[in-house]
Amino acid sequence: MTSITRRSVLRGVTAVAAGAFAGRAVLAPTNVFAQARPGASAEGVKALVYDVFGTCTDWRNGVARDAERILKPFGYNLQPSMEEVRSGRQPFVKLDILHRRMLDQIRPKFGLEKLDDKVADDLNLAWHRIDTWPDVVPGFLRLQRKFMLAPCSNGNIALMVDIARRNKFSWDAVLGSEIARDFKPKPAVYLMTAAALNLRPEQVMMCAAHSDDLRSAASNGLRTAHIARPGENGPGTGESAPRVPVDFAAKNMEDLATQLGV
Repeated sequence: MTSITRRSVLRGVTAVAAGAFAGRAVLAPTNVFAQARPGASAEGVKALVYDVFGTCTDWRNGVARDAERILKPFGYNLQPSMEEVRSGRQPFVKLDILHRRMLDQIRPKFGLEKLDDKVADDLNLAWHRIDTWPDVVPGFLRLQRKFMLAPCSNGNIALMVDIARRNKFSWDAVLGSEIARDFKPKPAVYLMTAAALNLRPEQVMMCAAHSDDLRSAASNGLRTAHIARPGENGPGTGESAPRVPVDFAAKNMEDLATQLGV
């Protein structure tokens, strides 16, 4: 099965899986691992901010499930960019709009030209109906006793709200790309997320399953925690350990809560 990474899609790569609409490419597992910082402490950290797609949610299976549900009745056997904004070549738009643009771009390639706009709108909202990994909500309940929790995601505010409501948890704030009017890994996304909480960068911990996100957060002064998500993009993919130095490396969200003393 051939599929594409969500991040690559949003950088302008438009390939589609014969398994999941907007699924990810099967990437060879990396053998380059880093360790959590010895003796790391969460002292001074007031807020945990999260990558959402992949770290908190199983977006790949969620979008594939909705693609099959929506398109199969119409006889389609299809289960299935941010770089233009980051570079300044295009003005900022919400991720929902980018997702819809990408869907419209691939419609001719996969024989979806006659797909009704209302059906396409429903398919685009599959991103709002994805589920969290099983450890996320119980982990959040523990972590929220001690820390503020907020997304620092490239997803827009309505998208983050719908995911939280669907999965029956609450954010303390909804931050990230829409308030910064830019996309990660641009510094403004991390720095404005901290500023919105009236916190210094070192009082905020970025939590993600993706080492590139954590590298960028750390370079802007945030603390970092890696959440292992082996297989998040399909078999043989995902990070079981960080590839960059981090403060904490956790097996899942509940393990992170334990490490942070909650």
